[in-house]
Amino acid sequence: MPLKGRVAIITGAGGGLGRQHALYLARKGARVVVNDLEAASAGAVAAAIRDAGGEALAAPGSITDEAAVAAMAAHALEAWGRIDILVNNAGILRDRSFAKMGLDEFRQVVDVHLMGAVICTRAVWDTMRAQAYGRIVMTTSSSGLYGNFGQANYGAAKMALVGLMQTLAIEGRKYGIRVNCLAPTASTGMTAGVLPEESLRALEPALVSPALLPLVVDDAPTRAIVCAGGGHFARAYVTLTEGRHLGAGDDAGERLIAEWDAVSDPAGQVVPEYGFTQAEREVASAGAQAVEALSPRAHGVAS
Repeated sequence: MPLKGRVAIITGAGGGLGRQHALYLARKGARVVVNDLEAASAGAVAAAIRDAGGEALAAPGSITDEAAVAAMAAHALEAWGRIDILVNNAGILRDRSFAKMGLDEFRQVVDVHLMGAVICTRAVWDTMRAQAYGRIVMTTSSSGLYGNFGQANYGAAKMALVGLMQTLAIEGRKYGIRVNCLAPTASTGMTAGVLPEESLRALEPALVSPALLPLVVDDAPTRAIVCAGGGHFARAYVTLTEGRHLGAGDDAGERLIAEWDAVSDPAGQVVPEYGFTQAEREVASAGAQAVEALSPRAHGVAS
């Protein structure tokens, strides 16, 4: 029971992938707050956990409703005195090619995926800081990491969650808060009709949920992106190539074209520890002496 005594909030847990997440973390010992837009669905999952001998509360409400989310966090604290884990799982799809996509469809998806995760994370952040412990999982997607036809809104929101994870992991490190991303592939209501039926049968949602465990245990990493589906697990990285210093001049663009393959060469690429790694490398490449001023310590983000 690696999560015995831990309290986990899982959004969008009334069905599909979120339901499996809730059942899985409960089996690993967590007390689970089951959030869903539909009260009956949240209640059914919470009841299933209790029937199996676990502890669970239903917390119906929209993750874009700040008052409802604040009440959910307060309910967890009142019942169990702490919040250790937040899995930002809830989401929607409004798939359409970009040429045919309305701005309202774009805003809806960004509002639920990105702002919903922000609202939920803000609701638990101070609690996690005060208790010097927190595990937050953002749900990203291969559509955000690599793109997918008809999902400009979804892909933009999902990649935004990677950027949110990167910064919150840096800011939360000294408070014992570790923040990671899960990129799942599963047969749910959101993927019905997107993948062939045979593929969907191999992508049971329950096969994704074990990817959560290393991200929420005591010795969890931080700033990891885990891809999971069909029992297969992999890591994705945002990397920076070694590049080339081409200097100034009106012909710098033409020289960049000539050196494109060298600049793109993945040999020697790194996974930056923070955003200013790029600027530090560029300043050092130019032979300047201002690298230290660009370090995260200079910007108040050191642990």
